[in-house]
Amino acid sequence: MKRYKAYCFDLDGTVYRGDEPILEAVEFVNKLTRSGINPFFVTNNASKTPAQLLAKLTSYGIKTSESQIMTSAIAASLFIKEQHPDARVYMIGEAGLHDALVSQELNLVEKDADVFVMGIDRDITYEKLARACVEVRNGAKFIATNSDKVFPTERGLIPGNGSFVALIEAATDVKALYIGKPQPHLLEAIMVKHGFTKEEMVMIGDNYTTDILAGINFGIDTVHVNTGVTSAEQVKQESAGPTYYLEDLSQWKI
Repeated sequence: MKRYKAYCFDLDGTVYRGDEPILEAVEFVNKLTRSGINPFFVTNNASKTPAQLLAKLTSYGIKTSESQIMTSAIAASLFIKEQHPDARVYMIGEAGLHDALVSQELNLVEKDADVFVMGIDRDITYEKLARACVEVRNGAKFIATNSDKVFPTERGLIPGNGSFVALIEAATDVKALYIGKPQPHLLEAIMVKHGFTKEEMVMIGDNYTTDILAGINFGIDTVHVNTGVTSAEQVKQESAGPTYYLEDLSQWKI
């Protein structure tokens, strides 16, 4: 396997499952760091801030920085700031999305929004969903941080943001604009900010429909690891496969 300058890792199912680290991934990331390569962490998880994710990675013994972490919440806030800078924004989500929107000085409101953006909210209520449907039906632009219908935890697969977005889509007959993987926004932001070429980048993940397709859609190499959502057997049935298949990251020698 070739060497790259930008190793882009998914988190849930690739580096950890819920609160349990995937030891082979942690060791591989640390090997990269010891060799002078600072890897990137590219996650559709919009619930946590970069500081919270940094603390989690640090607790597993991974040395990195907030500047190496790109979330779908950050990408969504950048997109809204660029496309709708003066918009009134209603959000469903947690601290990661809230802080990202605030960092872009966007105007957050509880009703009469121009934009509705949705990230996972583990305190979701019927009233929040109803309010979102009203805003979308009244013309608010519908943006979703990501389309993940499930994500892996130490308990198994549990509902992700995409499952709740699908509910609002069904109730409003309006399709959301998705920002996170498999869309290329997160990878493109890393390339532009750090001056990489696509030949120097690789996307590493467990989920074919998000991680691997994000890399394929962006035109970079991809590595599927058999540690999370999509099994290698399932991926091999797809017409467009990853560049490499690995059971886990202990098989990647650098």
